[in-house]
Amino acid sequence: SEDPSVTLFREYLRIDTVHPKPDYDAAVRFLERVGTDLGLACQKVEVCQGRVVLILTWQGTNPRLRSVLLNSHTDVVPVFEEHWTYPPFEAVKDSQGNIYARGAQDMKCVSIQYLEAIRRLKAEGKCFARTIHLTFVPDEEVGGHKGMEMFVQRPEFRALNVGFALDEGLASPSDTFSVFYGEKSPWWIKVKCVGSPGHGSRFISNTAAEKMHKVINSFLAFRESEKQRLKSDSSLTLGDVTSLNLTMLEGGVSFNVVPSEMAASFDVRIPPTVDLKAFEEQVAAWCRGAGDGVTYEFHQKCMDQHITSTEESDPWWKAFSGVCRDMKLQLKLEIFPAATDSRYIRAVRHPAIGFSPMNRTPVLLHDHNEFLNEQVFLRGIDIYARLLPALASVPPLPAEG
Repeated sequence: SEDPSVTLFREYLRIDTVHPKPDYDAAVRFLERVGTDLGLACQKVEVCQGRVVLILTWQGTNPRLRSVLLNSHTDVVPVFEEHWTYPPFEAVKDSQGNIYARGAQDMKCVSIQYLEAIRRLKAEGKCFARTIHLTFVPDEEVGGHKGMEMFVQRPEFRALNVGFALDEGLASPSDTFSVFYGEKSPWWIKVKCVGSPGHGSRFISNTAAEKMHKVINSFLAFRESEKQRLKSDSSLTLGDVTSLNLTMLEGGVSFNVVPSEMAASFDVRIPPTVDLKAFEEQVAAWCRGAGDGVTYEFHQKCMDQHITSTEESDPWWKAFSGVCRDMKLQLKLEIFPAATDSRYIRAVRHPAIGFSPMNRTPVLLHDHNEFLNEQVFLRGIDIYARLLPALASVPPLPAEG
């Protein structure tokens, strides 16, 4: 009695694409099978060894028009099975219809919702002017560096002639649906402090630890100020403030040796409203203030701050928001608090919206007992089955002649 779309969703969830060794081959075979069943053209692009982007295409009646891109990633984050009620790769459905699996929200649901919406539209005999491409990319959960970041630089991506893209968003515990029109810039900063070494019994001057203490105090004082700013202003969301966390500490060789070097790593996520040059100057000032021999280096430094228009005058947004109004979906426009592959799409000048149609659902991406209710999942198919015709029927734009 289970809806076939739910059965397909659960089959995809059972494919173990967890890091550090995701079974990408099995995922691509599964998605290629579904795409072939739907009569979609299939293309595989190996962006680097062992990393394949799968493209499924529903050709439009006017291929010269820019296309609609539906993006999703195939990989999922690791699990701590002892904290799960059900095995995380069995896609168990409980008596309330909640489907438990890693990837249930992030983001295998969206991949299947895209495909099942297309299945429904094709069964109804629909066709549209604009081509619809679906891309299934690897390695999003580890930064997208061997996935979308490489793919957008390739001729195969340029050949897609993208006009507008949809990618993942977040669940929403309320009645509203979260819609993300921009993202924070992720900066991963490693600060190194060099100081005087010596025996652990003495009061050595100018130690690496003393400098590190000052560095950490400066970084965490800023973190506290942003945390309080978020807390004190109800109009702000997590996407509106800079988040900063100390994630790694390194240094020391023995209990009785004062080390000559220590290092601290920080994960910083900066909203598009922040002046990035000024923020880096602040980081440099914190390091200078800690003393000599304090340096910093970037392990990730995203400088792109493009956002997607949500003005009603924008034809893509008008099509998207118009469907949501017609379906009486309450939207909450936000800056995404973390980072998705949308940032690479926007960086090459294509508008992208992050949207996972999951309201009345706790946010459980990367968490234990990640689940999605089957009725919420099925409602998402209904929503995409309305969105795709509107987006694929956006009238020719001035740049398209």
